Amino acid sequence: MKNLYNEAINLLTSQGKFYINLGLERISAILDIIGNPQDKLKCIHVAGTNGKGSVCSVISTILSEAGYKTGLFTSPHLFRYTERIKINNEEIKEEVFAKKIFRINELAKNNDIHLTEFEILTAVMFEYFAENEVDYAVIEVGLGGKCDSTNVIKNPLCSVITSIDFDHTERLGDTIEKIAQEKCGIIKQNCLVVASEKNKGFEVIKSCAKENQLVLAKNFEDYELNLKGSYQKENLNLSLTTIKSVFSNIDDKIIQSALKHVVHHGRFEYFEDKKILVDGAHNPNGIKVLRDNLDIYFKNQKLRFVFGCLKNKDYPQMIDSLFKSGDEIYFNHFNHNNSATYEELSSVCKYPSKEYKGKLSDFNGITVICGSLYMISDIMKDFNINNL
Repeated sequence: MKNLYNEAINLLTSQGKFYINLGLERISAILDIIGNPQDKLKCIHVAGTNGKGSVCSVISTILSEAGYKTGLFTSPHLFRYTERIKINNEEIKEEVFAKKIFRINELAKNNDIHLTEFEILTAVMFEYFAENEVDYAVIEVGLGGKCDSTNVIKNPLCSVITSIDFDHTERLGDTIEKIAQEKCGIIKQNCLVVASEKNKGFEVIKSCAKENQLVLAKNFEDYELNLKGSYQKENLNLSLTTIKSVFSNIDDKIIQSALKHVVHHGRFEYFEDKKILVDGAHNPNGIKVLRDNLDIYFKNQKLRFVFGCLKNKDYPQMIDSLFKSGDEIYFNHFNHNNSATYEELSSVCKYPSKEYKGKLSDFNGITVICGSLYMISDIMKDFNINNL
């Protein structure tokens, strides 16, 4: 069965599938053929630039711990595609995943529907959650909001808008207002909208949500989340405001317990035994927050970085925010056709750097792996962190 799964991955990552093509026409067509499973689900839909995955993880963990059968859809993955589709934190089985990938692809081909990788995954997710009769589905937007393939949800229980900043400007627009407008595309009539007044796109969010829809994130000082990073406070506030607004029956003890068990790999995740920190920050705001947190949590520690990113990111600004004098810097040109080269990255860095060529020697400090989620799993394997 491993071969079947590998074949499914080869299909998803093939040149004919592995690209972005925003729009709802194709996903709507394939979902219609398989009976519109998304209409059978009670969904919480989460969009934003940073923090989406953390908010989804917190909400789904609380719902699972409260006894609800809870589906969770996130992206991208670190090690396995099956990480993206979970029920009560258990990944979809490889065999089930592969069979569904091939079935959806075959149906699309037979009906002349040209689906992308993410559209196939989205269709598989909706069908899998509906077949397993989840009580609730917590769904992270892939890119943007308005034209993202997850945005076929007609009546979400709640739309959550996390922190908005500059990213994917070539697709979403070059101002905060334009980006916020795209993210707010997940807001539907008569559904709750949870957002923070601190959000850079708050004025747009306010104009897109009717007054009786908008619930402002409250400050939950007495709750402690086991995810590290100062920015997780805002994510926690959004998550708990959502839970308290939609699921007011969930006991506080359950919430407090669930917050100790939340897992979101690759986000300011520290492996103490190896002195390695992994962070999926991949845009200027995320990188700035990463550096701020490194200076808080690892003050006076020597830092070594392995950094790589895609060419379409604002990597000059990211590099400028991330590194300081005395840091040891390695740039990684990883296996992705849009990966920035060592020459491109080093040319905009004012500090000395080296090209990353594999496992590094022992280091008396903290090694930070960051810049693109696409490369993190390979680097982690180089440091013998092979599974999560």
